[in-house]
Amino acid sequence: MAYTSVNLNVVSAEESLFSGAIESLQITGSEGELGIMPGHAPLLTSLKPGMARIVKKGGDEEVIYISGGMLEVQPNQIIVLADVATRGADLDEQAAQEAKQRAEEHLNAHGDDVNYAEAAAELARAVAKLRVIQAAKKKL
Repeated sequence: MAYTSVNLNVVSAEESLFSGAIESLQITGSEGELGIMPGHAPLLTSLKPGMARIVKKGGDEEVIYISGGMLEVQPNQIIVLADVATRGADLDEQAAQEAKQRAEEHLNAHGDDVNYAEAAAELARAVAKLRVIQAAKKKL
């Protein structure tokens, strides 16, 4: 039996951002980019900061920034449990640019108090936000 859609729920600790039937989901898993379509094999993986590109039933697209979390894929349902999730249109581009600049400065600092792992994670989150903002602008 060929499935044409699957139910997706995207939730964070603060709110439910999306619930509905989709044709596909692109998201960044711990091992790289994932493309999830109806009928996908069951899967459980952690998520990296990045974009969730949702193609809704009917072809409309929505982009959501995910800071990390978990993805569960079942035959009839997909669940994204995000640490933090924000719709692309709701992100502040200026704040993301400033966060990226601060992270780059932190990484380039040469001192004993530099936590490189923390700065690299901050940079990854800022770059992911900027990519989501760019994708949301293209969609408009």
